[in-house]
Amino acid sequence: MLFAVASKDGKEINQHFGHVERFLIYQVEGDSVALLEERPVEKYCRFDPDHPLRAHTLRDTAEALKGCRAVVCSMIGEAPKAELERLGVEPYVVEGEIEPVLRDLARAL
Repeated sequence: MLFAVASKDGKEINQHFGHVERFLIYQVEGDSVALLEERPVEKYCRFDPDHPLRAHTLRDTAEALKGCRAVVCSMIGEAPKAELERLGVEPYVVEGEIEPVLRDLARAL
């Protein structure tokens, strides 16, 4: 099972979805958690009043995360959360050390 993780340091889930410029892609199989790659994305939060939703950016992010079961981040706004869900990407808001959180999440899914 693949997960896209928003992390500033590669150790903790500690980044807001809208601030991510790259997702860490992890594979979880049983108790094994392995970092596979980094996937770059355009940062969603640009604070541009003329383009508040930035739906095109969300579509591009969803495309970049194809194959991932879920996106795990420390925070996400309601509009991007709803749009990601509509595009088939499940967002989960949680903080903590990456590996144990992903193990627990994989067991729950």
